Amino acid sequence: MSPTASTDREQSTSAAADTSARGVAIDEDEEYIPPRANYPLVRVIEQGRYETMAMLRNGEQLMLNIIFPVMALLGLRFTGLIDDYAHSVGVSRMDAAVPGVLALCVISTALSGQGIATGFDRRYGVLRFLATTPLGRNGLILGKCIAVVVVLIIQFVLVGVVGYGLGWRPDAIALSRAFLTLLLGAAAFTALGLLIAGTVRAEATLAIVNIAWVVLAGAGGVLFPLSSFPDWYGAIVSWFPSAALGEALRGNFIHHQWMADPHWVLTVWTVILGLITSRKFKWSD
Repeated sequence: MSPTASTDREQSTSAAADTSARGVAIDEDEEYIPPRANYPLVRVIEQGRYETMAMLRNGEQLMLNIIFPVMALLGLRFTGLIDDYAHSVGVSRMDAAVPGVLALCVISTALSGQGIATGFDRRYGVLRFLATTPLGRNGLILGKCIAVVVVLIIQFVLVGVVGYGLGWRPDAIALSRAFLTLLLGAAAFTALGLLIAGTVRAEATLAIVNIAWVVLAGAGGVLFPLSSFPDWYGAIVSWFPSAALGEALRGNFIHHQWMADPHWVLTVWTVILGLITSRKFKWSD
């Protein structure tokens, strides 16, 4: 190796060492800034987005929240199950069917969907883990509520489009009133779903909410109005949140009025279930 090349190599090595030393000094002088969590609202929105996508990607949830309500709508449209009621109030078969199917959507999403998801999250320790993060317990609950509302909007649009294609023609005022009713019903059934998921084991939650979905859909005043049942039975079921939601929606779309009694029943159920859930909910098995 020539003396010139050796000298150049030594100078290059020396310069690299000086640069490295200066870089280390700069790094050591810089102030360390620890990572910071997002703002509370951002955390809640992100959790809501995650919960929504989890519900929409799950095959069982997709059937429960989307396919079954559409099947119920088609079944009521092409059978005579509610013809007596439709004739008694002077509306078409579709006008009588859609309010009950929208009520069923609320039960599918708020009670069954969130109940099952929360129950298994609790079983696998997900709830306990998330409750200790910056999201917190309140943020987790709010994220689940956002997911319920988003899925409910999707159901509302889907049922509306299918119903419109089958001859349903609602007015704008009825639609606006109905959406407020759906939100109130979602609050009541979300509280009920969380109460079940937070007090019994996941397998029991799965069985309870699925059985409740079937019973309420057929005999809870949801798809079939209270006038379809004997008077004594209708008087009892009218105090159920399912019947209150169904009758309130039928009042919005069929009678074109805001019926106070079923909305009060829903409000009372929401308050009572919310208070019980806040006290009895367990974040881990």
